[in-house]
Amino acid sequence: MGGKITYFFLATVLVLVFGVVAMEGVLLLLTGEPAAMGMGAVAFVLPCIGGWFLWHNTRFARSAHRLAAVLEAEGGLPADELKRTPGGRIDRDSADAVFARRQAETEAAPADWRTWFRLAVAYHDARDTPRARKAMQHAITLYKAGSTA
Repeated sequence: MGGKITYFFLATVLVLVFGVVAMEGVLLLLTGEPAAMGMGAVAFVLPCIGGWFLWHNTRFARSAHRLAAVLEAEGGLPADELKRTPGGRIDRDSADAVFARRQAETEAAPADWRTWFRLAVAYHDARDTPRARKAMQHAITLYKAGSTA
């Protein structure tokens, strides 16, 4: 729950900053000076791009959370079976072993969003965030398409 509150707080602050930057951009556009108008145009466009990224990431997080809730209700969330170092970090060999199992499960049932979800968690545990995100996006796509094979 703390993560959601932090995300909401930071997203709200970011939207407020986007608003201030856009307003400054409008003020620069109204000056009439060519250099200021150019900076104003850029200052007006950047919050639009930032807002799109914020919306895209929020939608991704909500979809991933929805899948986790469905999987939890089914009793299919992956158990935390990873060994940890004394400092609490995940042991690399342990993460690799779990990843190999999750990859084999996904190869055996490539149309099942549940296996892709578990593979995304394994990628995340192995500290491969880009592939974790791609695997989770694939799980979301399969879930939305209704594939439960």
